[in-house]
Amino acid sequence: MSGSRVEGRLMVRQRVVVVGASIAGVTVVDELRRRGFTGELTLVGDDPHPAYNRPALSKGFLSGTDTLASITLPALSCEVDQRIGATAIGLDTDRREVLLADGDRLPFGRLVIATGARARTMTDLGAADPGAEESTFRDVADARDLRDRLVDRPRVVIVGAGILGMELASTCAAAGSAVTVVDRQPPLRAQLGRFLSDLVVEAATAHGVTLAHHPAGVRLRGSGTPAAELADGRRFDGDLVISAVGCRPDVEWLAGSGLVTDGDLRIDDRCRVAAGILAAGDVAAFPGDHGHRRTPWWTSALDQARTAAATLLDDDAGAPLVPSPYFWTEQFGITLRVCGPLPVRGRPTVVAGSPAEGLLLTWPDGRDGATAAAVNRRIPISRLRALTRATPSDPPMEARR
Repeated sequence: MSGSRVEGRLMVRQRVVVVGASIAGVTVVDELRRRGFTGELTLVGDDPHPAYNRPALSKGFLSGTDTLASITLPALSCEVDQRIGATAIGLDTDRREVLLADGDRLPFGRLVIATGARARTMTDLGAADPGAEESTFRDVADARDLRDRLVDRPRVVIVGAGILGMELASTCAAAGSAVTVVDRQPPLRAQLGRFLSDLVVEAATAHGVTLAHHPAGVRLRGSGTPAAELADGRRFDGDLVISAVGCRPDVEWLAGSGLVTDGDLRIDDRCRVAAGILAAGDVAAFPGDHGHRRTPWWTSALDQARTAAATLLDDDAGAPLVPSPYFWTEQFGITLRVCGPLPVRGRPTVVAGSPAEGLLLTWPDGRDGATAAAVNRRIPISRLRALTRATPSDPPMEARR
């Protein structure tokens, strides 16, 4: 065994503190124990609830088909000091301590930052008048509040036509509300590309949702009825305005630590921030062809958490993370699963299926692979990913059927 690997394993016998008890933090803890780490391990989380499946909030939980119990992740099966409901408010990198809101200080040998992100608001973006009303949707409390309000079938205006905004629009429309979605461009155009965006637009329109956009943007108005106004003057009043305009990393507690650069907590391809400090999940900005950027997807959090755990145990001997993008969404009767780079350009190749029975589609990614999508078609993630690696001389099994 190399000297660096021995050093890494010896150092990690010190106490490990994981700040953030959602999917990334919980996965780090589970992975460390699964891989044989027996040292002191502390998990800190400010959410009063045990970790839960956050993507389900805008789908089954909001519609009422899921309960908190059904979306709660399995309890940790390993020995760990859990500080649930505790908030980290500071980090002393010199003394190697995490400061909690109750005044407690947690010393650490190694630290994993997995504090996630918070909903961004139109007020944050400087696009809201004083007194403008807006709600956000990020956690169980937000989902419960919206679910209660939907009983009265309010007029709902959603600002933001991304994944979350359109999932909310779908659920609100199914609950009987009149729904309007406004943004700078058509729904999901920036995230998915024109072809997949058009599928969603057609379905949303068929479900009675009003869609409007203007490239110069949207502003929330602060007098009278809650309203969003496009730059061309079109105004949309509602009983409720929901801002679904992305999220911002929860890094304020790291002020003065020297770890944050231009608002980003930047990691390398082994999830390292600094010596003995790692990060994973929505809080972390991963390196790529266009600089560091966050990828706030469920699978990204899992991949980064597993890499962080491996790095803690093996230091430089562990393999770097090579992202394999995957996401899925359900809205307006469409179930969409996508692997590979986004947005896609042009029309796809139909690998299998039909609009009636569900489609498998691919787009070349401009390198040696592809982006693959399953539209209303069941397929294991492993087989969908295999489509992204297919070459013309070796077509995937789905294409041979």
